[in-house]
Amino acid sequence: MLAEGGISPSDREQLLERSNALMEKRLAVVTRSAPMFAVALRGYHTARAKGDTALADGIAAWLAGQPNVAAGSKRQVGVKGDIDHFGAMSFLQGLLTVLRDSGHAGLYLVLDEVETIQRVRGDMRDKSLNALRQLIDDIDSGRFPGLYLLITGTGAFYEGPQGAQRLEPLAQRLHVDFTTDARFDNPRAVQVRLSAFDFDRLCDVGRKVRDVYAMHANAPDRLAAKAGDAFIDELARAVAGRLGGKVGVAPRIFLKKLVADILDRIDQFPDFDPHLHYKLTIQDTELTPTERHAASATSVDDIVLT
Repeated sequence: MLAEGGISPSDREQLLERSNALMEKRLAVVTRSAPMFAVALRGYHTARAKGDTALADGIAAWLAGQPNVAAGSKRQVGVKGDIDHFGAMSFLQGLLTVLRDSGHAGLYLVLDEVETIQRVRGDMRDKSLNALRQLIDDIDSGRFPGLYLLITGTGAFYEGPQGAQRLEPLAQRLHVDFTTDARFDNPRAVQVRLSAFDFDRLCDVGRKVRDVYAMHANAPDRLAAKAGDAFIDELARAVAGRLGGKVGVAPRIFLKKLVADILDRIDQFPDFDPHLHYKLTIQDTELTPTERHAASATSVDDIVLT
């Protein structure tokens, strides 16, 4: 007699045993560096194999650091409490081990907009800066093999008094001399200076997005014909113009208009011609405060009297 899905109960048990054996073999190494991470993974795997979706989802939420995970779910698997700073670092070691044993080269971790640290309470800011310093030192010591860390932030974070300069050891680790001509910046340095976003780069981004879109489109030839490089440049110029010529704040709204208003329509409607059937409109409600400020009136002629 076959069970649901065309697999007999005996075959299902054999598959489960083989799967568990393979999981235990892979978790043996993880257990040495992150035992609680291994316990959670083992429980998650078993729950999935038995079709217990609720339990599997609960353990996945706990592994992701979400609060208010049902105590019953944690008790069934054998994990306790919530994940703190030390647990998260241990779990990162376990994750890197799993990735390595699964054939992956490693993990690319991006900490974006770290300048927001400057706006938190003083004690929290100091803890955050010290955590960055500790993470950098741990990577340098080899604690996290296969981890590539990228930290992005404004110049104010790296050079300002409320950023990295507030913690001298962190400032020393991140220091790079940028007094030399930008043409000779060292791409191997611990810190890389990004040049300002200009019109040419905006057009390049638009072309690359169009090319990626065309790779999965239903009508790539039509996209190439109707959304050529000249049209991308024209749209970029129009969007930047609506935002006061400030190219640095234009990418988000430019790409939104390009994909949703232009590329999607060309791909779906053979008769659509952006030169004939499309007119750029930008409403205040679709802009961020920064974009809205850039698009604000620049003369008395731009003010509508009611």
